[in-house]
Amino acid sequence: DAGHTVDESAALLEFRYSATDEQFPTIAKLRAARRLWARVLELSGGSPAPQHQHVVTSSPMMTTYDPYVNMLRTTVAAFAAGVGGADAVTVLPFDARLGRSEAFGRRIARNTSSLLTAESHLGKVTDPAGGAYAVEKLTDDLARAGWAEFTQIEADGTIASDEALSAVKVRVNSVRDRREEQVAQRTRPITGVSEFPHLGETLPEREGRGLSDGAIAYAWAFEDLRRDPAPAPVFLATMDTVAAHTARATFAANLFAAGGIGVVQAGATAGVEDLIAAYEGQQVACLAGTDAAYAQWGAEAIAALRTAGVTHVIVAGKPGDLAVDDSCAMGLDALAFLHRTREALA
Repeated sequence: DAGHTVDESAALLEFRYSATDEQFPTIAKLRAARRLWARVLELSGGSPAPQHQHVVTSSPMMTTYDPYVNMLRTTVAAFAAGVGGADAVTVLPFDARLGRSEAFGRRIARNTSSLLTAESHLGKVTDPAGGAYAVEKLTDDLARAGWAEFTQIEADGTIASDEALSAVKVRVNSVRDRREEQVAQRTRPITGVSEFPHLGETLPEREGRGLSDGAIAYAWAFEDLRRDPAPAPVFLATMDTVAAHTARATFAANLFAAGGIGVVQAGATAGVEDLIAAYEGQQVACLAGTDAAYAQWGAEAIAALRTAGVTHVIVAGKPGDLAVDDSCAMGLDALAFLHRTREALA
């Protein structure tokens, strides 16, 4: 209607995409997007033309806590963007969620791109991932799924209509809900937040507001818990030698830390007497030991802890026949567990 041809209009467009630290999906996404663009031009009667891609490292993947891990995330994302064929890449500073980035954060972000282009030579090879079966298959799957989404939008009506926009929002929210479920269950781990958190860290101080693009951070639920530290620690009732209990004790301590909950460890113990001697009056206790230790003196330890003042007993691993209030093991809904534990500590 404005008098421009399809070819003229296509040449004026730039597409902006997000790159996450999921390397292969990011590479395949950019390759699939160019296939979809070629098909759109073909059906619109235009001539073949490249899709100009401006890729920005994902803001939702960035974390407030342990922010230096963001350097790793953005490096992987920028690498994937370059391998995927992006024309331009913008790397967000690692401290972007903390406030206005300082010179160090901006310099590291700029140098990430410089290193990838000048030293890794990402711009020297056309489609370096081309021909790799995993990438080709993922690209094809994403292209087909993307085209199915286009046709669904078209079937719902023009994207400007309220009906079509509502339908798109429903599907977007469904994806977001699945992702949040995966984060809560830690099947989509977030280093420094849901995995390997450091409760004693001192965050860099930045002025002003952090990222304010309206995107929901993947780690928001865990970070909300961290902003309000638990009122008391959990007594980690470690059973037997350090070698025997360290696996489950480490798992439990990391899990509690992800929810802003500290622990007090009993250390090496030889029996119930050692556990009670190390106990300091905490309301919540978590048994951490081997299955053999649980079977041998777990019930006795639980009874002694309750007598000493523990009101909420957790076991690290499968509880079996033990009379406990909760348990924590791989695959649990970590957020729900942490909320229950914090309620018990209140």
